[in-house]
Amino acid sequence: MQLAGVRTAAAGDATPISRLLADAIRSSYAGMLEEIPLRRLISTQCALPRIRAEIEIPGGAPGWLGWLVAEDAEGRLVGVAACGVPVPGEGELYALAVEEGARRRGIGTALLAAATDRTRAYEAREQRVQLPVAADPALPFYRERGFAALGPTRWGRAV
Repeated sequence: MQLAGVRTAAAGDATPISRLLADAIRSSYAGMLEEIPLRRLISTQCALPRIRAEIEIPGGAPGWLGWLVAEDAEGRLVGVAACGVPVPGEGELYALAVEEGARRRGIGTALLAAATDRTRAYEAREQRVQLPVAADPALPFYRERGFAALGPTRWGRAV
């Protein structure tokens, strides 16, 4: 699969973002989280009205820098990320997900790089991510990119 690129999400991306994020959560955490916490995580993170509203925030909001999407050569959305700078100097990665069949092809790395660049533009010197579980399947990805544990589910790095 060829990655066409990473861009800022547009209004028409809300439904594909919601679906991709929900599928990624299900595939990553099935068996790690019980059914009710898994459903709660999906309903909180993937709510279509919330994602639509976040895409539509004109010029962003304090701490919120928006959604990014990765597309394949056919224009199909294969990855998403959301980021912000909620505290001066501290970037936050709110979401990063890649379609299960497209993983390990550089899409997550491209999304993380775009999110990092976006937070650096707002003077972030550090980047943080909160993971749903301590034994998160994404830990190798974050460790390989310089993140270190700040707590059982909180990771960070200098940018």
